[in-house]
Amino acid sequence: MPELRAYLDALLRDRERLAAATELDDRARTESTPSEVEIKRIRTLIRRVETDLEGLTDDEREQIKEATRTLRKTRTVSLGMPGVRAPEPDLRLDRDA
Repeated sequence: MPELRAYLDALLRDRERLAAATELDDRARTESTPSEVEIKRIRTLIRRVETDLEGLTDDEREQIKEATRTLRKTRTVSLGMPGVRAPEPDLRLDRDA
C-alpha cells in the first residue's frame, strides 16, 4: 500500500507540475501528463486493496505484513558503483631455505 500511495502521489504531483509549466508546448504537456485513466486505475486499486484488507482477520493481516517484510528484504539491492576488491594479502611466510 505505501508504494501504491507513493505512486499515486507522484502521478498527481507530476500532473500539477506539468500543468503549471509555462515553457512546454501543448503537445509536450499532453504527452507527458499522466492520464486520468491511469490515475483512476491506481485510485480504484487502492480502494479495492483497502476494502479487501478490512475483510481479513487480524491473523491474516499479520501474515500479509510478514510476507511483505520478507519480500522487501529480498528486493533490497544496492546499485552502487562497481568497485575493485583489494588484493588478498599474501599470508605465506618468506623462508630462507
